[in-house]
Amino acid sequence: MYETGGGKPKKPAKEEKKPDIVQVAKHSEAFRDYEIMESMEAGIRLTGTEVKSIREGRCNLKDSFARFEKGEIFLYNMHIAPYAQGNLANHDPLRPRKLLLHKRQILRFYGRLTEKGLTLIPIKVYFKHGLVKCEIALAKSKKQFDRRESIKKKELKRELDRAIKNRRK
Repeated sequence: MYETGGGKPKKPAKEEKKPDIVQVAKHSEAFRDYEIMESMEAGIRLTGTEVKSIREGRCNLKDSFARFEKGEIFLYNMHIAPYAQGNLANHDPLRPRKLLLHKRQILRFYGRLTEKGLTLIPIKVYFKHGLVKCEIALAKSKKQFDRRESIKKKELKRELDRAIKNRRK
């Protein structure tokens, strides 16, 4: 620990810490097709093979949505590929999965969903301190002209940034 010839003691090498949050899947079209009102983190009730498959990154949120049933929220159409070494213990890839929320949070979403045109969609799935979490959002579907308008704004911003960058050169 100590260097020869006096001086200060050597500090031990720092260990690299793993990040606390590791994103696995993202619903990339959600921000294009929906206007996000508010979002919330929820746990997901999964089987062991589902967790292992998610760890491998074999999860897709493309057409998934959440729905209320008997005072609980379930996630539908979230595709989790069967685990390669799962054998008989494997799961159904598209089965409904229960979201783990407090009763207060469920009632809050239920109250907001009674408004016309709102829906619950998952935005991303990630590991947080070793647990699988899902960020769900209360969203309103955009009309076709709104989507076109947002694409135009994005293109204009890109062109403006490109022009500013070229001007600096």
